[in-house]
Amino acid sequence: MSLDSSFLIDVLDGQPNTVLRARELDREGEARYLTAPAAAELLLGGYFLGGAYPERTRALVDALPLLPLDRESYHAAARLGAKLTRRGTPLGQADLFVAAITKRHGERRLARDKSFRRVPDPAVESYYGSTTDVLAMIPRRGTR
Repeated sequence: MSLDSSFLIDVLDGQPNTVLRARELDREGEARYLTAPAAAELLLGGYFLGGAYPERTRALVDALPLLPLDRESYHAAARLGAKLTRRGTPLGQADLFVAAITKRHGERRLARDKSFRRVPDPAVESYYGSTTDVLAMIPRRGTR
């Protein structure tokens, strides 16, 4: 399972539903990985916030095995980027690399980021990073 930066940020923030999902992953024993773009996004936030955040994010990033970016991955990212741009639904470069690297290594992505839904043949598992997200899914009276 390739962990997206959104998931790791929510883990660091102690978002209840995310922490529960992280514990489930621990119990299931599924291997967890990180991609370089997701690591860079996480670290950028840590360095920006300062204080204890750079060390906390560095410790988390360094604890996870990295899925390597190789020639096949960057070609796949470029093809995917061109395809989505032609459709009028471009994806940011970091997300293109995350999608391509993860797919190249036969992993699923665990992400909150809705942009991954635009990726064809997505092996994306969504999670909800906060109770607010879960509450937003509950139909209100008179709606369906």
